[in-house]
Order: sequence, then structure tokens, then C-alpha cells
Amino acid sequence: MGKPRFTEEFKFNAIKQITERGHSVADVSHRLG
Repeated sequence: MGKPRFTEEFKFNAIKQITERGHSVADVSHRLG
């Protein structure tokens, strides 16, 4: 099995949650898998 591939939109939204909403990287990572 290879690494899962994420869309650019998915990555953008994950980064946005960290930078704009103040969530921690660990929290966002855990919630998004």
C-alpha cells in the first residue's frame, strides 16, 4: 500500500484550520486522519 493522496483543497483546508482557526497541528492531524 502506498501513501494516501490528498487533494490540494484538502491540504489547503487543513492548513487553514491551523493558521486561521488556531487549532494545533496534532489536533487537526488526529481529526483528519
